[in-house]
Amino acid sequence: MALATRNLSVLSYAQGFTLWHYKAGSDRLDDVTAPGFFRDANDLLAPGDMMMVSAQDGGQILTVAHGANYPTLTPLR
Repeated sequence: MALATRNLSVLSYAQGFTLWHYKAGSDRLDDVTAPGFFRDANDLLAPGDMMMVSAQDGGQILTVAHGANYPTLTPLR
């Protein structure tokens, strides 16, 4: 599926850090964490931001980094 920017929300913002939530709807976690999924939100997401994702098959907390021209999300360890 594709990113639905209306499902991307800011939960908190302070000192250049943003905590996001993305409600994935019918998308699975593997879809949401695939390279390029958040390409359309490139101008919103900054390296070091964190995102909570609620997907059909569960939830996950991710960190935001930038790959080649689009943000990438990595599971928090």
